[in-house]
Amino acid sequence: MLISLKARMAGPAALLLSVVLASGCATNPVTGESQLSLIGEGQEQQMGEENYRPTIQTQGGRFYLDPELTDYVQEVGNKLAAVSDRPDLPYEFAVLNSSIPNAWALPAGKIAINRGLLVELEDEAQLASVLGHEIVHAAARHSVQRMQQGMLLSAGVAGLGMALSDNEWAGLLMGGAAVGSQLALAQYSQSNELEADRYGIEYMVEAGYDPEAAVELQELFLKLSEGQNPGFLKGLFATHPPSQKRVEANRRLAEKYGAEGYRGREVYQRKIAEAKRLQPAYELHNEAIQLANNKDYQAALSKVNQALKMAPNEAAFHATRGQLHEALDNPEKARENFDRAVELYPEMFSYRLLRGLNHLDAGRVDAARADLEASAEVVPTGIAYLRLGDIAVSEGNRDRAAGYYQQVAQAGGQLGEEAQRKLSQLNQR
Repeated sequence: MLISLKARMAGPAALLLSVVLASGCATNPVTGESQLSLIGEGQEQQMGEENYRPTIQTQGGRFYLDPELTDYVQEVGNKLAAVSDRPDLPYEFAVLNSSIPNAWALPAGKIAINRGLLVELEDEAQLASVLGHEIVHAAARHSVQRMQQGMLLSAGVAGLGMALSDNEWAGLLMGGAAVGSQLALAQYSQSNELEADRYGIEYMVEAGYDPEAAVELQELFLKLSEGQNPGFLKGLFATHPPSQKRVEANRRLAEKYGAEGYRGREVYQRKIAEAKRLQPAYELHNEAIQLANNKDYQAALSKVNQALKMAPNEAAFHATRGQLHEALDNPEKARENFDRAVELYPEMFSYRLLRGLNHLDAGRVDAARADLEASAEVVPTGIAYLRLGDIAVSEGNRDRAAGYYQQVAQAGGQLGEEAQRKLSQLNQR
């Protein structure tokens, strides 16, 4: 979709509302070392559960065109989770519909890997290396530790916000997905990365995979990072920076265990075949987004139409075409595309949001309210709250309108300024 993420700190939001915690120490379940522990296991699992779905959606949504690929990734992930130091965590593995090569872990074993990374891998052992690494991040509570550090630096802050402000296609995220997205996009420390590499290799070996795949993976990442590949710099390397030190550390471990074990190239290539077949369509879609950001809407529309010929059931392409028709002042064609996007992927917040704004511009207030509320239930956004406030004003419900405006105003930015102005106007009535 044309909405792109740009994380930043904002005002209080309503996610960590019950976190009034006393400091203490606990034993790291992976390393056995003592570490600061402000968040208990119950809260850890709650954080993972609450943030997984909205974070998936803000990172591209699920790659629903090939559900068998997700089943396969879940199967491989389960093998590694079973031999981890915390096999009892409620592990989940999602494949995200994003061309940006990346993988991430939220607390309590909520893990995702992007389509854009899967198409770069060669075999199942390399996939196991990625997933094993992310399982360590979850099992060793690295995500929780990063959150604790943020809490210590900003005592009293109840939550985090995230702005979508790269261009005019953007809105404002608040609440629900904010913490999860911060954790998914934040950079790990070097010690965390080396720890995840080390124990991830151990998990690979225990699960029967060739540890040499972990060396190959780091060599691939290092090569791509040195080539300044924009996608990798924006994705995986922003959160998991590669280095020659990591390559050498992995090589020593692989030599220790011996280059033996399952590789699974044939099965992996078979499972990834559909994603690779669709890759040209996603490349066309990415080109369309670049053209749209440069305001060359007709050329962008041509690219999206080509992409849709290759993948007619990709909701993201229909949503992008809808946005382009709106930019070209074709609101009815835009609505048709938003309808199709919602039909294909009804739970995706951004498609309901885009359609709701389209309904509102056309004066279809009831339909607009339904879509905006549905989108905000999954991922609360400033633009949805702002327009719901406008609807409440038009219906004479000043208290409800003030509630929406206050939430947006606290987050700041252009939408926050608009909300503040509208709050002042309400108070003057």
